Amino acid sequence: MLQLLKSHTSVRDYTNEPISDETFYAMMEAAQHAASSNFVQAYSVIHVRNERKKEQLGKLSKNERQFQSAPLALLFCADLRRLQVAVERTGNEVELGSVEDFIIATIDTAIFAQNFVIAAESKGYGICYIGGVRNNPTEISELFHLPEKVIPLFGMTVGKPAKKNEVKPRLPVSAIIHDDHYDIEKYDTLIQQYDETMNEYYKRRTNNKKDITWTDTVVSLLSKKRREHMKDFIQSKGFLRDDLVK
Repeated sequence: MLQLLKSHTSVRDYTNEPISDETFYAMMEAAQHAASSNFVQAYSVIHVRNERKKEQLGKLSKNERQFQSAPLALLFCADLRRLQVAVERTGNEVELGSVEDFIIATIDTAIFAQNFVIAAESKGYGICYIGGVRNNPTEISELFHLPEKVIPLFGMTVGKPAKKNEVKPRLPVSAIIHDDHYDIEKYDTLIQQYDETMNEYYKRRTNNKKDITWTDTVVSLLSKKRREHMKDFIQSKGFLRDDLVK
């Protein structure tokens, strides 16, 4: 299991081997045994079977390549609507939409999704998370009829890898573990060492070689504003309500 976890890479090209519903549901059932805050299980998944919708999801997420060959296309959603329905069935009212509600739903969805990834990879499949779903969340919500209190967080493609990339070196464990207090002083040395490791990796890997460091990628990511529409979209779906977050 440790080796399986350490072997993860993103897969963007798949063979045409299909994934049966039986296998898919078995992996989903395993994923459902992930931890959940207060056992609310605040997530839902859209299984994108329709080829037109699959193509549209690829275009809207600006990740057409990943969806073109994938036998399994999924959309993972933070879902408070099911909780609302459950409460209303009892004749009670519920206020959902606070910052804590948003955090619970997003964390639940992420943990559940990662459990699914482990299940899929244990069966020899590869996956790619598609954060590009957040490029056009309104249009994607409309495409899949997502109601209020349901937000598309990320997509995922799944299938047998046509080819597998080399595993990227991660930050050293010493960079993420802090004993008894947060130690910012160690970063200068550790980041320098990691930049050298990543630069060597990028130069020597089989595909898409480049001469950059980890810090270069961070600078590129954080030097521009990204997806500024997300706050308004999230609030439009009933999350982070002003009357509940003041």
